[in-house]
Amino acid sequence: MTITEKQKKVTEELLNIVKSIYTQLDDGQIPHLELALRSKKNIKFDPQKNVWIYGDMTTSRSAKKIKGATLMLRTLYMVDFIRDMIENQHSSTLREMYYISEGWGNGKFHNQDESNLLAEDLEVITHCMREDFRLRPEEDGARVIGDLTLIETDRKGKRKTINCRDDVGDSGYNIPYNVEKDKVEIKSVGADFVIAIETGGMFDRLVENAFDEQSNALLVHLKGQPARSTRRFIKRLNEEAGLPVVVFTDGDPWSFRIFASVAYGAIKTAHISEYLATPAAEYVGITSSDILNYDLPSDKLTEKDVDALKSELKDPRFNDEFWRSEIEAMLEMGKKAEQQALAKYGLDFVTDTYLPEKLSQMGILL
Repeated sequence: MTITEKQKKVTEELLNIVKSIYTQLDDGQIPHLELALRSKKNIKFDPQKNVWIYGDMTTSRSAKKIKGATLMLRTLYMVDFIRDMIENQHSSTLREMYYISEGWGNGKFHNQDESNLLAEDLEVITHCMREDFRLRPEEDGARVIGDLTLIETDRKGKRKTINCRDDVGDSGYNIPYNVEKDKVEIKSVGADFVIAIETGGMFDRLVENAFDEQSNALLVHLKGQPARSTRRFIKRLNEEAGLPVVVFTDGDPWSFRIFASVAYGAIKTAHISEYLATPAAEYVGITSSDILNYDLPSDKLTEKDVDALKSELKDPRFNDEFWRSEIEAMLEMGKKAEQQALAKYGLDFVTDTYLPEKLSQMGILL
């Protein structure tokens, strides 16, 4: 397989980092790298892209001290490692890259968090994605079931046509780590909307109850906090296929954040929100109102839950009337509930009653 123009561009952006460091050294300067400050205080709403992105605040990584010099050394090693992978059409897990650094002498990482953060730094500086670096996570992607036909290019360069209902088993189509157009092409869509589901148990319930056929829906399992490939895939379905997206999670502060990462982007990846976030996504439940309206079994909020909810009231991603109301209601009642709490009324209640009612109110089901 030959190197694509996109891969050549990625390599060029990475080598520009190296050139910058060497130029500073040649000029007798202590080399440094400037990048956006990745914190909540530097996140702002972009009205054009309709997502949350990093603002103008920056931070500097300097070689003035040993820690900074070590970071520069690691940066050069990592750039060379990525360049080699692109040239040889290899890929690596983030975990493998961490262990490969054992051969980098003083540049080796002490833990994987260090290597993961540096990979993110390179994304911020180059405006490329980790997938462009041919770096992939350990975990596999989410599962998809429904009337969606894809053309996937396999590792040998062959293109295969796959229907995510007819050509898969009960586990569905497994989303690969790279879901860009050159890897996964959306050929045709028969579904009317996407429902992204937090838990595996609820995904399997909807599959067993044939909710994808009953409501002509495309079911996507988020697997908890969704992987980047899952969020990118959902965004493509929304923008390229024109499918409305609804997110169905547990009713607790951590699940609210799962929705926020799908719809608005995560603070950690705000530099690529325009590639990952789906601003048109809507939240279907479980809500604080659902706990009351459906008299759902619930658990008492923990101290960590309470702190998380209070933090969300200050999070710009939850700065609207709906979320303020739901978060304040949850704090007032002091309760949370899981998706599976709907089973109180039987195994079919979620697909025969709850989702049809909620989705009709939202105008998704007519």
